[in-house]
Amino acid sequence: MNMRTDIAAADSVAAPEPIMSERRVSLIGGLMVAIGPISLALFTPAMPEIVNAFGTTEAAVKMTLSLYFGGFAFAQLVCGPLSDGFGRRPITLVFMAIYLAASVLALLAPNIETLVAARFLQGVGAAVGVSVSRAVVRDVFTHERSARIMNMIGILLALGPAIAPTLGGLTMEFFGWHAIFIVMVLLGVVVMLVTVFALRETVQRDLSRIRPGALFRSYGSLLSSPYFVLCSLVIAGTSGAIYTQATVLAFILMERVGLTATQFGLGMLMQTANFMLGALITRRLMPRFGAPRLVPVGLVFVALGSISMAVVLRLYEPTFLLVMGPIGIYAFGIAMVLPAMMTAALAPFPKNAGAASAMMGFFQMGAGLVGGTISAMIGDPVTALATVIPIMGLMAIVSWLTWSRLPEPSIMTRLK
Repeated sequence: MNMRTDIAAADSVAAPEPIMSERRVSLIGGLMVAIGPISLALFTPAMPEIVNAFGTTEAAVKMTLSLYFGGFAFAQLVCGPLSDGFGRRPITLVFMAIYLAASVLALLAPNIETLVAARFLQGVGAAVGVSVSRAVVRDVFTHERSARIMNMIGILLALGPAIAPTLGGLTMEFFGWHAIFIVMVLLGVVVMLVTVFALRETVQRDLSRIRPGALFRSYGSLLSSPYFVLCSLVIAGTSGAIYTQATVLAFILMERVGLTATQFGLGMLMQTANFMLGALITRRLMPRFGAPRLVPVGLVFVALGSISMAVVLRLYEPTFLLVMGPIGIYAFGIAMVLPAMMTAALAPFPKNAGAASAMMGFFQMGAGLVGGTISAMIGDPVTALATVIPIMGLMAIVSWLTWSRLPEPSIMTRLK
């Protein structure tokens, strides 16, 4: 397949000096993107304990994740376009204020209903990190430079969830599950300070972009573009699987396999280490082969992880390696897929990058919401993992095979 001419050639054309360096955008973007997954991963070791603390059910506690996904997914459809109209910085501060207030509410929650509501609001606030950070990358960089930054953001994104379950497990064991939300409050403060002192505004205020008619046209143009939709489905089926796994892994590894909260947190490093390895290898190979040529390689690993999960977990009683081995293979493949597909999804939409980033994030987190909900309906977490994640992998592969045969948008510089 002709995978979309050489990006490096496009980058060689003289361009104005960007208002922020690649490193600065990568670090800020990585921090902003990570707050959502970190807030998810910090919480997962406490889920079995919260069942006992509130005298509730596993299904009710899983709702704290499902509604977090829901708030995260749908809020992106709002904060992305708002950042196109009002600017990246003010919208980031508004939504992070919502995140902070929700974290305090979760800390003081007297019952499971309040905690579920707080987690929903946390998802709403954290959504701004994903949509704005990707839009900032698109505002400042394109083509291969954008792919490099997306790759670096992926590496930084992996570090957060790598540390978060361990930090969450240790925090819970020594200070109780309430202390986990104190960590989230501190994280929200850090993001707000970075936004104020380090993030430069990358778009001009233009309220015409958030008029209802303009907003509907913007989302309509995105959803009517097979190119964009298929890119987003590839992203949803790969990285969205990570969020689906979060709804079941704590119950599998802690209740079926028998790990403690700390052991669970440490065990999740296997997933993140494989993602990190894939991201580092991708970064090393991109200058030679170009990011898009690495996508089919990554999807091969996604397929191997999917098949292993579907077969092994149906034949044998789960152990740590039988669960985390296939998940690690899947995560390795995800890291090779995301840089090129995220860059390709956003590239044709320079004037509404916030809306495009938001819709892409909606697909991504929406996949986590749907996958998590279906997993909860299945009941048995092992069966859910062995069924839902392979289906998501298949969706990603079929979407990419279809996308790779589409003509490219005429306004987009060809990517190869």
